[in-house]
Amino acid sequence: MDDLLLARLLHVLAIIVWFGGIAFVTFVVLPQARRLPAPARLALFESMEKPFGEIARWAVVIAGASGFWLLWRLDLWHRFTMEYLATYWWMQAMAVLWLLFVFVLFVLEPLWLHRAFRRWAARDSDATFAWAWRLHLVLLLAGTITIGGAVFGAH
Repeated sequence: MDDLLLARLLHVLAIIVWFGGIAFVTFVVLPQARRLPAPARLALFESMEKPFGEIARWAVVIAGASGFWLLWRLDLWHRFTMEYLATYWWMQAMAVLWLLFVFVLFVLEPLWLHRAFRRWAARDSDATFAWAWRLHLVLLLAGTITIGGAVFGAH
């Protein structure tokens, strides 16, 4: 198996796990949590988020490493220039989403977001979980559009 095939395989599998997890949180975990009484919401969400967070971090690292490998090996850096912005918009979108998730998963969550979420949920659980659901929905939509663009763009 050559390195490009392996990199593509790892990249696609990492994206499936990453955004499949976001879909699961958006359409299963958060709606289920919102049906529970306020104290149980946070307990359910945190019990599901912690193990998935580890999986998501690995998926984001693998997606980034394999994506950079593909960029380097195929010498696709020119696709990030303004000249190709409209043609390869999905590559810029992939990079922006990846950077956003790296920041959230590796910086924002451990340093601030977990504690802030708990405080917000203690103050106004309904609003906090509604906000979390909307945010996950927006991220899932952005990822879905980007994945669709990449599939069309690759063919």
